[in-house]
Amino acid sequence: MALKKIQVGQLWKKDDTGDSYLVTKVYNEALATFAVLRKAGSETDAPLRVRIVHVGALQALPGFRFAQESEEF
Repeated sequence: MALKKIQVGQLWKKDDTGDSYLVTKVYNEALATFAVLRKAGSETDAPLRVRIVHVGALQALPGFRFAQESEEF
């Protein structure tokens, strides 16, 4: 699922496991944008770094789906 903008604090579910992940950081590196995700409820698991894919004017995280009902904050 693609959104207008991926932001810190959003919840995403991993497609293969169904685990929830929280976006803790979004940053640019060279010509790419990355999101750092931390598994919800687990402080000890290592964070995941996922490259944000741009689909036209929308953004998406490959292998993840947006877990919240509305993208309006």
